[in-house]
Amino acid sequence: MFYKTEVTDHIRVPPDMFNLPVEEAVVKRVKKKYDGYISKDLGIVIDVAEVAEIGEGIIIPGDGAPYYACRFNLLTFKPEMHEVVLGRIKDIADFGAFINLGPIDGMIHVSQTMDDFVSFSKEKTLTGKDSKRVLKVGDNCRARIIAVSFKDIQNPKLGLTMRQAGLGKLEWLEEPAKEAKNG
Repeated sequence: MFYKTEVTDHIRVPPDMFNLPVEEAVVKRVKKKYDGYISKDLGIVIDVAEVAEIGEGIIIPGDGAPYYACRFNLLTFKPEMHEVVLGRIKDIADFGAFINLGPIDGMIHVSQTMDDFVSFSKEKTLTGKDSKRVLKVGDNCRARIIAVSFKDIQNPKLGLTMRQAGLGKLEWLEEPAKEAKNG
């Protein structure tokens, strides 16, 4: 889920930025520090929305750079268990599909792609034996998050499923409506 999160931090402005107005220097340093930042508590930082407050700077002896107490808002993506997400298939392997959710990729194990026996082809597609449904790179899909791991903080892992009602390739979700309309 996407969040707007308020954060308070002390931001160091190095001496080579003394020629800039304080607000501009602080905003640049906040963006540099938090761009691409990942944590279990915040999730994945997408952008610094605004710097709401900049306190008075203090200089720590031996450093020579001022530190400003700041309050700012971050736009973050924090994946939540059981959340339904939209994404595009990025790659397919014999063990499953990788789906891009925007700020992060998730993995759908082959057994979680559809309610059918699934086979992998060299053309990088997954095909259902009975349903004849095909999943390929570039397909837009709806999936549910079933596992979230921040064990490796620089490479969080998401496990997804598409085996529940209302999930799967978007074209598959339109099939029952077409059948009801034509039936």
